[in-house]
Amino acid sequence: MAPAPDTLRLPLDATPDRYRLTMAPDLAAASFHGSAAIELTVHTPIDHLVCNAAELELADAWVELDGDARLDASITLDPEAEQARFDLGQTIEPGTIILHVQFTGVLNDKLRGFYRSTFTQDGATRAIAVTQFEATDARRAFPCWDEPAFKAVFSVTLQVADDLLAISNGPELTREPTGDGQVRVTFADTMPMSTYLVAFVVGPLETTETVDVDGIPLRIVHGPGQAPLARFALDVGAFALRYFADYYGIIYPGDKMDMVAVPDFAFGAMENLGCVIYRETLLLVDPETATQAELLAVVDVIAHELAHMWFGDLVTMAWWNGIWLNEAFATFMEMKCSAACRPEWERWMHFGRERSSAFDTDALSTTRPIEFPVHSPAEAEGMFDVLTYQKGSAVVRMLEQYLGEDAFRDGIRRYLQTHQFGNTETGDLWDALEAETGEPVRAMMDSWIFQGGFPLLQADGEPGGLLTLRQRPFSYLDCDGGDARWHVPVAVRSGPGNANRALLDGDEVSVPVEGHPIMANAGGHGFYRVAYTEPLRHALLGHLGTLEPLERYTVLDDTLALSLAGDLPAVEVATLLERLVAIGETDLSIWQLGAAAVGILDRAVADDDRPTWSAWVRATIAPLWAELGTGVAAADDDRRRALRGLVLGLVATHGDPDALALAGSLLAQAMSDPHSVDSGLASGALTAVSVHADAAQFDAIVGRFHSGTTPQEQIRFLYAAASVADPELFEQYLALLASGDVRSQNLAFAYRAALRNRRHAAHAWAVIRDDWDAIIDRLPFNSTHRLVEGVNVQTDPDTADEIEAFLGDHPVPQATTLIAQHLERMRVSVAFHRRESDRLIRDLT
Repeated sequence: MAPAPDTLRLPLDATPDRYRLTMAPDLAAASFHGSAAIELTVHTPIDHLVCNAAELELADAWVELDGDARLDASITLDPEAEQARFDLGQTIEPGTIILHVQFTGVLNDKLRGFYRSTFTQDGATRAIAVTQFEATDARRAFPCWDEPAFKAVFSVTLQVADDLLAISNGPELTREPTGDGQVRVTFADTMPMSTYLVAFVVGPLETTETVDVDGIPLRIVHGPGQAPLARFALDVGAFALRYFADYYGIIYPGDKMDMVAVPDFAFGAMENLGCVIYRETLLLVDPETATQAELLAVVDVIAHELAHMWFGDLVTMAWWNGIWLNEAFATFMEMKCSAACRPEWERWMHFGRERSSAFDTDALSTTRPIEFPVHSPAEAEGMFDVLTYQKGSAVVRMLEQYLGEDAFRDGIRRYLQTHQFGNTETGDLWDALEAETGEPVRAMMDSWIFQGGFPLLQADGEPGGLLTLRQRPFSYLDCDGGDARWHVPVAVRSGPGNANRALLDGDEVSVPVEGHPIMANAGGHGFYRVAYTEPLRHALLGHLGTLEPLERYTVLDDTLALSLAGDLPAVEVATLLERLVAIGETDLSIWQLGAAAVGILDRAVADDDRPTWSAWVRATIAPLWAELGTGVAAADDDRRRALRGLVLGLVATHGDPDALALAGSLLAQAMSDPHSVDSGLASGALTAVSVHADAAQFDAIVGRFHSGTTPQEQIRFLYAAASVADPELFEQYLALLASGDVRSQNLAFAYRAALRNRRHAAHAWAVIRDDWDAIIDRLPFNSTHRLVEGVNVQTDPDTADEIEAFLGDHPVPQATTLIAQHLERMRVSVAFHRRESDRLIRDLT
């Protein structure tokens, strides 16, 4: 029986002030032993202590009292609650004590707690010991008060083989030989921080040169021979540290910054103070061969993690219900930093795609509020989703645009200065922003944070009069949104130069408008969708070219969503794509959404109609493909180069013989010499060739996964191979996933890609179903839902029924809500196919 929620929280009768930790990992034996001396303040008379411990063996526990008196403690472990109880045999009075504990544990292969990662060097397997403690896994490395509010100073010593690199949160102070081939490496004390931010990394690793960033030493820690791939990250890291110190108005709170690339990591990266750990794909990169999207991912993730040094590490949520603000704000700040670091990449345009994914989930009845009560570790794990990151950051961006960027920044500075080294609740931020701006921030934001979903604004009116906006909850499946209402900061533009703002805090609001076009989400920053009356919509489409790019993106995004919900026929999406080509649209983000829309419509088309559909795609995109051409011009920026590759992949995938032949030639050339082909074109070529691959091409693609010279290249080819149309080759892909050759951190994503194969999704599901237990056992704890996410695009009702029944019988406790969302999104796809499979081609022709 699972423990009651109230027993999972630790008592407040004693709280930690300082940990003195000694950790001794044995990489060959995949084990570790250690000792902890934890200085505690006792607040009330007690005869026992309770802290967290999981998957540890504890021994030799005692309490040191004033005057060096020793009080032995008996130990009782509660594996279900993940707690350890130390009975003292007598009552001790309030004051300061030190709890001493010896412990041992296993360097596990689950990518959580203190775990073991490996890589191959000169044919030999080399091991690394590395940590991942968020949300509640520090307790798997050492006994501790493993809740974010229990901040303490950490003094860490690592005892390791003398040929290994050892790093932790603080800078190295001493490295002392022990006389037995090992060394004791002691690190400087940290600032007071939560246990989930503690980090240790030990292994045969190397470091780049140290870069001085206004007094902060910065370096990249990497595997042997990977230094050439670290230069880009060094430059971005230095930029980000300076950017955030300036934005927050507070110097970096740590003493150094190591950014560590490890081969196996369950998350993208982790914001441990002074020792940020990354997947290799998100830190080590060759900018000459990486795609623009891959480079942007590196910039974003570095910016995200370094933003946390202040917002998350210096000021930390009091409990896991506040993780949304921690992550949403870091996501928001990553975009501000990325936009400043690489302005030519149009970061806020790209955010439209990320916001679309949040809309997609939030339009389900199985959505959740951004913030909700969290009781258990499994519930804390469930917070790390698109609603926390993307919806959370979208509403923060909406708030910033409403308050003004300078006023918003001043409120953030007030919040950090007031609460530095402490813990906060969400309302503390709203209070700081209200104090700076005088705006009713709390009332407005509570309506977005504490209820799920978002509004659809129904726009009705005409130029020279009033535009009336009425709000109701938006949903894909006509779910009853009840009485949900939001405080919506509405921005309306009508005609050239006429803009109005209003706060819609009831059922409707009216705004004066002058001329066409009438855009009811001016700027495109609002987290709401708009449904225009027929005259307004047609007038808006007639003036599409006069809108800002993010506004055009929003119009396309809203049209696609309304079609998925059954409020508009799918032909309206297709017509809008034609219109975008006609006005000469060349924005990358808009066409990334356009390509996604083509994919959604493609799945709605009946198999017999696919030749007609593909012919329509080729004909529609032909003018854009002709304009972009097949060669890179000197004036092309990164986004235009990426767009050329996207369009090549689109037209070649849909059977254009010239484009497909070009794709095959470009891919072969790129595989021979990656630097000889533009990365955008190479990416598009891979997309198309992977679908149409013959046996030789498929073997070459899979071979490149095994032999790729950069982390990005390996993953790019692994995921691309999942789209192969040939059934025998797809079977080989599934065999690859079962072989053990794919790292567990990537396995869920590879199976997700297989489930998205239009031709073979049902077969992929059957294989996953039959091997479910073995597959799940290989996955990191937090990634099962990533695999299941692949069912979102399933359109066959019988297969959908089978999937739903199976997952009902095989629950995933740490992802209950996420799995329910994936299943509901699958039902949206089934319903869309049912409505459109017979009429889309008819309406187009």
